[in-house]
Amino acid sequence: MTADAPAHPKQVAIIGGGPAGLMAAEVLALAGVKVELFDAMPSVGRKFLLAGVGGMNITHSEAKPAFIQRYAERSAEIGQLLTEFDADALRNWIHELGIETFVGTSGRVFPTDMKAAPLLRAWLKRLREHNVSIHTRYRWLGWTADGQLRMSNSDGEFHLTADATLLALGGASWARLGSDGAWVELLQNRGVQISPLQPSNCGFEVAGWSPFLQDKFAGAPLKNVSLNMSGQPPRQGEFVLTAKGIEGSLVYALSAKIREQINQHGSATVYLDLLPHNDINSLEKALSKPRGSHSMAKHLHRQANIDGVKAGLLRELTAPELFQQPEKLAQAIKALPITLVKPRPLDEAISTAGGVPFSELNQQLMLNKLPGTFCAGEMLDWEAPTGGYLLTACFASGRQAGLGMLDWLENC
Repeated sequence: MTADAPAHPKQVAIIGGGPAGLMAAEVLALAGVKVELFDAMPSVGRKFLLAGVGGMNITHSEAKPAFIQRYAERSAEIGQLLTEFDADALRNWIHELGIETFVGTSGRVFPTDMKAAPLLRAWLKRLREHNVSIHTRYRWLGWTADGQLRMSNSDGEFHLTADATLLALGGASWARLGSDGAWVELLQNRGVQISPLQPSNCGFEVAGWSPFLQDKFAGAPLKNVSLNMSGQPPRQGEFVLTAKGIEGSLVYALSAKIREQINQHGSATVYLDLLPHNDINSLEKALSKPRGSHSMAKHLHRQANIDGVKAGLLRELTAPELFQQPEKLAQAIKALPITLVKPRPLDEAISTAGGVPFSELNQQLMLNKLPGTFCAGEMLDWEAPTGGYLLTACFASGRQAGLGMLDWLENC
């Protein structure tokens, strides 16, 4: 407890030990408030740690106006949260924990050792030094009739009275790490409107690949390609062909638009450019060259460097007669249509769209219908692409909720 903490500090309960919950705990604890933090898992920050496997992308160095636009329909609301705690502020906060960061070639920001665990350890050490009590294997069950928090652990159910409560329970992806979406019904039972939870940054399924394509190329990466939807600029990168469809970073970047098209029309079509660095006229000329005794597969390899999974997908999605028409074949290579019919299951998604709408909250992230109860993190109704944007908004929302709780405690 800090030296200037009140003699009898008020107590708050934070349900959820991810970045949003931990950040709110820090804001409150530094102000001298007694914080009791509960998490259903055996340890806190589990999804945060898993997100760091292969490289902890903590935020992005992109200019702030462009950064905010990454939140699309929620750019105004998330932009407000980032007013006081943006990507630069997040990096400075990490540096204060003794963890240095660097900007990668893509503009993404990483800890120098690329790992999440040292950052989490340093953070938890700071929280414990400020008397944050962390309780693991505790599950929140809702409220009693008189408004107490219903909690359970291995000893059974007990009830807790808090002067303010933060719900930072995540979305509904990666349920094995604690974010199972069970809070939706609990809030709906108290009159809170919830936007349906949907997968975000996820893979998608096609109506069905041929057995040949599944057996030979499922799991194969398509590198140095671009994807776009009708009327949208293409994005370059890579993705993976799966047994049921496609997934990977390039697909995730379009996932919100793909999902909404499927919701509205039952399917969505993306256009794959197998050779984004080749113009269509040069490609047509190359394909028009006589192939002599060479097979079409050899001709495609020699003239266009198309083979492997690219050649397999081209044959899967192109009528056989087009291979005898260089102009139409070139068009197919530059804009190969892939029709997607549904997203992969929510639990497989990197993140969740939907949740508690901002219209259900005041500017301090307190529920209008449940005074003294705040929400933060991925359970709010927003989404963002990968690249550090998800984590940044979770941190910022946790900080805003923590400040809102302080204000509530001072005035209630």
